[in-house]
Order: sequence, then structure tokens, then C-alpha cells
Amino acid sequence: MGIFSKEIRREFIARPDEAKDFIIYKHPDSNIRMLSQLTVESDEAAVFFRDGTVRGIFTPGRYTLDSSNIPFIGLLVDAASGGNMFISEIFFVSTREFPNQKFGGPIGDVRDPETKLAIGLLVYGDFSLKVKEPAKLITGLAGMGKADNESFVNWFKQQTLKVIRDRSAELIVKKQWPLLNVTSGAYTEEIEEEVIEGVKRHMAEYGVDIVKLGNFVISMKEEDEARLKAFSERQALSQLAGGYQQAAAAEPMFGLGKGLAQGGGEGGGGAGANSAMAGAGLGMGFAYAQQMMMNQSAMNQPHPQAQPQSVAPAAAALVLCPSCKKNVAPGKFCAECGAALATNPVCPKCNAQINPGAKFCPSCGNPLSAPSKVKCPKCGKEFDVGTKFCTEDGTKL
Repeated sequence: MGIFSKEIRREFIARPDEAKDFIIYKHPDSNIRMLSQLTVESDEAAVFFRDGTVRGIFTPGRYTLDSSNIPFIGLLVDAASGGNMFISEIFFVSTREFPNQKFGGPIGDVRDPETKLAIGLLVYGDFSLKVKEPAKLITGLAGMGKADNESFVNWFKQQTLKVIRDRSAELIVKKQWPLLNVTSGAYTEEIEEEVIEGVKRHMAEYGVDIVKLGNFVISMKEEDEARLKAFSERQALSQLAGGYQQAAAAEPMFGLGKGLAQGGGEGGGGAGANSAMAGAGLGMGFAYAQQMMMNQSAMNQPHPQAQPQSVAPAAAALVLCPSCKKNVAPGKFCAECGAALATNPVCPKCNAQINPGAKFCPSCGNPLSAPSKVKCPKCGKEFDVGTKFCTEDGTKL
């Protein structure tokens, strides 16, 4: 009875229900009985493949596999079977669109054209794919030994992500776009168009087309984003103040304004008082910067009778930069080379300096201990803290 059931199953060839959502399904038996019934659904094609060559393609419909009405089958007949069987691999290839294929991963370090800092960029999103030429797909994949659905999907996602990373980085570097503008989404449409064209050209030889991209996002690592924003603010301050030295001298005033703004609701004045004091602190910072610019301008004018002013108090307050080894005004960054001067760690929330080993920020109370790894809630893979999306399935972390 078991042998009879097996023979009956072999007489009807079709994609099983559990494989309906596969892009590629390979029929498990390559020994095909003559006069078998082949069923091809409306959204697929059946590809007959043997010895590295596509022998024939069946479009949607029902067929009786017989060499008398299908000529190429005569070339596949197994002589040992007396003409009752032929040998061929049969692949069912879905031709409908497959949306929501998620991707994600690092682009790599890209130098920001404004600050010259190397920033680690990430890209993630999803895409839709559609098989346009089943014969090309089977020939290309069979040559690489990737004939099953899982192998094909994994390979295709890797190839797509590689092209997306390369094209995105190339476009950003060539256009010299500021990275803060890139991650804000200002150039997303241009990058998407370039990426889609690049992927289409790369995948055309496999008969597959990328229909569209969705939820396309380029971001940067959190620590790099904080570093870039701090450096950009520093540059803006130095331009306003007239140079690094003047900016370093004005930094305490700006720091006072930030500290007042983050000081919470304690005290008799409440939120209104804090806002007023924050504005006063920032106002003093800008006023100090403007005064420095006026002083610098005045120093550039000839004053024959003016007596040189003593700079001893300023010299006494200078600190040694660990990077360029020059004595500069105290602050968070070196006024000569821009390197960080702070020796103590800073709070990741308010940027206030903290003592080594502290468990809470003395300025805002933010807890300083954090897990070193986070797990994807879907697949369980671990990632470094700060990673926003799982590189395996695109789940938000």
C-alpha cells in the first residue's frame, strides 16, 4: 500500500500548500513519470532544469507531461526506463511581488565634510522584490548551489544590503553632504533613487527586480551623534567669538545657561525662574563672545601710547592639552586642536562631568550603570547598547 501511495503522489506535480509563500520551491524528485500531471498556479512559473541548462518553462495552467506533445521532454527520457520516465529538476518560481523584505547593517565610517570627524553610519529599511525572468534566476542560483528558498532569500538580502551600503556611502562622499543633514532625512529621496538603480543593475543578471524601498533610514551611532553635535556647537561658538581661544573663554558662560536649563524645578522660582536664569546665562555667553570680538578688533588697531596689559592671570589659568601639548584656556575642548580636555567622564544625558565610579549623575540624577548588551526581542541575537535595529530581521531594539 505504501509503494502504491508513493506512485500515486508522483503522478501529480505541483507546489504544496506549505510552500505557497516561497519565492523558489524545488520539487523533491527528479525522476518524473511520463504522463504525469503538472499544475502551475497563476502567480508562478515551472522551470525544467538539467545539466546546468534550462530545458523548458511552463506558464500557469495544467499539463500532461508527454514527449509527444512537449518536444523537449524527449531529450530528457531515461533510456533505462524503457521510455516511461525522464530526468529533470523542476523549480516552481513565484512571479508575484514580495514586499517587506527587511534589511539593516552598518555603512561604515564616513568623514563629515564640516567637522572632518569620522562618523559611523547605519542603514535599515525594507524592500519589495519581484522575479521577472525565472530562467535567469534558476541558472544563476544553481551555479552557486543556492537552489532552495532559504538560501536564496539570505543571499539576496546580503547582496542587496551590500549594494545599498556601497551606493549610499559613495553618494554621501561625492556630494559632500553634512552628515547631520543626511541623518535628518534631507537627502533620503535622492539616496533612495540612486540605491534602487544600483540594486537593479546588480540584480538584472539574476532576473530579479527591486520594485521599491520602504522605511529607508540612514542613522549614526548614538555616541558619534553626540560627538558630532558637540563639535558642531563648538565650531559655531568659535565662529561667533572670533576664534578657539575666545570660544574657550566664553564656554563657562554658555555652560551656565545649559546648567540652569537642566536644573529641574527646585527652588522658589519654579520653571519660570529656571527659564529666565537659563536665558540669562546664555545671554551672558553671547554677550561675552561679542565683547571678545570687540576686544580682538580693538587690539588690531594701532595704539602707540597704550600700555601692554598684563596677561598673567590668564596664563595662570591655562591647562596642558593632552593631544597637541600646548597650554590653552580651560574648557571641554582644546582651543588649538579641538581635542577633548575633560579628564573625568561625563553624564550621557546632560553632559555634566562626574567622578569616576559614580553610580548617579550629581547634576541630573541620571543612573550611570547600563547593560553592555541588548537582545533582539524577536530572534534573541545580542547587540551593543545603542544599536537601534536588529541586523537579522530589522526589529526595533
